[in-house]
Amino acid sequence: FLSSSSTATTLTRRSLLLSSTLTTTLPITPLSLPPQLDTNITDRVYLDFSLCPTYFRNATAADSTPLCSDPSPLGRLVLGLYGNLLPLTVSTFKRMCTSSSYKNTLVHKIFPGQFFQAGRQGRSREYGEVRLPPALDLPRNTETVDSKAFLLKHSRPGVVSLCLSENDDDDEVKLDSEYRNVEFLITTGPGPCPQLDNNNIVFGTVLEGLDVVTAIASIPTYKPSERIRQLNDLAEFFGDERAQKGRTLWNRPLKTVYISDCGELQVTKPSMSPTLP
Repeated sequence: FLSSSSTATTLTRRSLLLSSTLTTTLPITPLSLPPQLDTNITDRVYLDFSLCPTYFRNATAADSTPLCSDPSPLGRLVLGLYGNLLPLTVSTFKRMCTSSSYKNTLVHKIFPGQFFQAGRQGRSREYGEVRLPPALDLPRNTETVDSKAFLLKHSRPGVVSLCLSENDDDDEVKLDSEYRNVEFLITTGPGPCPQLDNNNIVFGTVLEGLDVVTAIASIPTYKPSERIRQLNDLAEFFGDERAQKGRTLWNRPLKTVYISDCGELQVTKPSMSPTLP
């Protein structure tokens, strides 16, 4: 008979032999690494922002006609776009800039410490809303249903993103068979916006003009009282459609800030473009 000590020794040796056998026979698979995303900047566009002391009033003015008679310029944003990663989203945004479709349209929402939104579509240019000209003929953006398009995060100030979950377009416009989503947001910082991740498509970054982003973020907005919020929640609970319409006024800037000009910037050495940090 073996003593208890020798039995323990035998089991220990057998365990070591078994473990060494498994190590030599089973293949070792490396951990799966996250996919490398091509965030090289392929295109550069600019957006000029201005403040208007009076609201837009000229309903018959052409798109190229200034809608504000006495604007106060805030400055220019230069945006770098990830055309290799998101060619459809970038192509649409660039065409909106080069066709001046964003020109004379409002920044319609500002969320302090988070982001601001622009490019809302409506039926009237009178109120600074985007109207897509029929001649623009934008293709359908299939990237909005591609999971790979949502991998980049809203991790810092100056992230440019296509609004999907945050979309404020007029419901009547969305029902149009030719509807194309062109509303966008830019994060203002100081921290990340994780609530936007996986729901909106990051397709670019601010290369120049973060001070302009900060200036827009500092514009005061409409904030409803706690009582109004409670009444709105109650109305929504009972299915009152006016609740949703009422919330469209929340976070509206109390000053008229708009895109006074836009276009594309030609780069002589695109190979020198920076990448997303």
